Order: sequence, then structure tokens, then C-alpha cells
Amino acid sequence: MSDYILNLLPLNDGERDAFEQAAPDAVHVYAGRRTATPEQYREATVILGWPRPADLSRCENLRWMQSMWAGTDEYVTAGTLPQGIVLTNSAGANSQSVAEHMLASLLALYRRLPESRDHQNEGKWVDVGKMKSICGATVLVVGAGHVGSCFAGLCKALGAGTVGLKRTVTGPVAGFDRVDTIDRLDELLPQADVVALCLPNSGSTTGLMDARRLGLMREDAVLLNAGRGNVIDHQALMDTLNGGRLWGAALDVTDPEPLPDGHPLWSTPRLLITPHVAGGLRLEVTRENCVRMALENLKRYVNGEPLKNQVKL
Repeated sequence: MSDYILNLLPLNDGERDAFEQAAPDAVHVYAGRRTATPEQYREATVILGWPRPADLSRCENLRWMQSMWAGTDEYVTAGTLPQGIVLTNSAGANSQSVAEHMLASLLALYRRLPESRDHQNEGKWVDVGKMKSICGATVLVVGAGHVGSCFAGLCKALGAGTVGLKRTVTGPVAGFDRVDTIDRLDELLPQADVVALCLPNSGSTTGLMDARRLGLMREDAVLLNAGRGNVIDHQALMDTLNGGRLWGAALDVTDPEPLPDGHPLWSTPRLLITPHVAGGLRLEVTRENCVRMALENLKRYVNGEPLKNQVKL
């Protein structure tokens, strides 16, 4: 039976041609996340893109799904996906985007740009005083995966020393001077000028940065989070910043999201908040990466080869 490929990726005409050439015997159907029909989901043997989890309940013939994002939390809940399918993700597709956002946030805090913008809005010419440089800083990245590696490489290019933490260490990781296991976090926190969190959502990462660990950080350290909001105890972070500790913190993710009106995080001093915009399709390179990864895996699928970035279900 020929495959029925429901392609939800944002493609241009040339990219559609490439997918059809990769699987010439398949039926190729193109739709959007919100415009794909129930019939298309029922017929699909392959889905490429970002389907809504509720729509997957209609899939009767699905064999393989390629998510256009690295995170697949919304799909791994029991009963969301049909039994026996293969799920793959696009790990690394938005690494450049997230890493550049993290670096921009760090430099903004080091140069105290949010304070200068506040003075600008008030029409005041104010020298905000002492600043910091990334050159010579020690950057500790908790989560030495694709994003962490890319961010570390950017920091290293600006003269920082970089240490990465991950669950298991099998060898060197690009961008890092050294890589250790995450169980050394408490030992390494006091040595870091920057602590960058690039962690997925899991039982072991929830509340990882609690009051005790925030207390282990240097008085003038910076905390960055571009992974999942629940990795940080936000009340503990507010207490830390309100108490005058840490040079600053930058959060692209919060718990909950969106952050409600009136939440005390909004008014916490030396805290830079962005509304989960580090990744996504805001850079063209991210879209191109998602398309390239899906196309490569489709070629593997057609040739009966192992697919890349398989997610354990």
C-alpha cells in the first residue's frame, strides 16, 4: 500500500518538489496545522510537522510522525498517539535561534541595557555604573545538548570558559572546555559566573534550581533559563533577587505560561523576561532546519533505514 503523507510543514514550492521526489510512490497532501481535515488524518500513514494532539485521535493508519520541534511533551501522554508508531523529533533545529537569544539576554544584563531603556522611557540621561564582561567568565550550562552546545560555543568565542553538565558523559561536546555529569551541579554552582539552564521537562528537572541551589550561586552571577519554566522555583528566585543577590536573571520560559497580569515576577528587580520567543520560526534558518531534517528522515523511511532522532515512547 502506498504511503499517504500528510505534510504540515511550512514549505515553498521547491521544497514540496523535493519531498515528492524523495517518496515518488506516495500520496503527498499539504495542509496547515489548523486546516488539515479529519479525513486527511484518518488516511495518513506519515505525518510531518506540528499536528494538534487532539487531531491524532483520528489517525487510524499512522506509522510514523516527524515533529517539527525538539520537544514532544504534548504527544507522549498516554493515549495521544496510536500504538506502535515511530515518533521522531527535530532536535537541534532551533539551536541557533535559542542560543543567540540567550547570549543577547546575557549581554543585555551584563551591560545593564534594561535599566538604560527604563531611563530612556523616563527621558533621563543616567549612567547606570559598573558593568560586566563575558570575556574571562565561567559559563556553566546545565543541559549540554544541541542548544547548550551552541550557546557555549558563542560564549567561548567571546572569551568565556565553558563547562557543560549532562546525565551521562560519553566524550567531548562541541563548545565546552569540559563536560561533567549533572550530579556535580552543587559543586560547580559556586564557581560559575553564568548559569544557563537548557533542560527539558522531566520529573528530575522540576524545581532543580530551588532556594538552596540559588544560594550556592555567586553573589554577582547571572541565571538564564531557556528550557522549561518549572526548572526554577520562581518564588525562590524572586526572594533571591529582591534580597539583592545575583547580578541578574533572564527567563524566556515561566511557569505558568503566559505569565499572568500582576504576577510578582513582572516587577522583580534585575529580571529580564521574554515571552517564550527564543525559538520557534522567528529565524528562517530554523524553518530550513526543520524541513531539512524531515526530508532526510523521509529518505531514510523510504529506504528502510533507521530514522534519526527517535523519541522513546
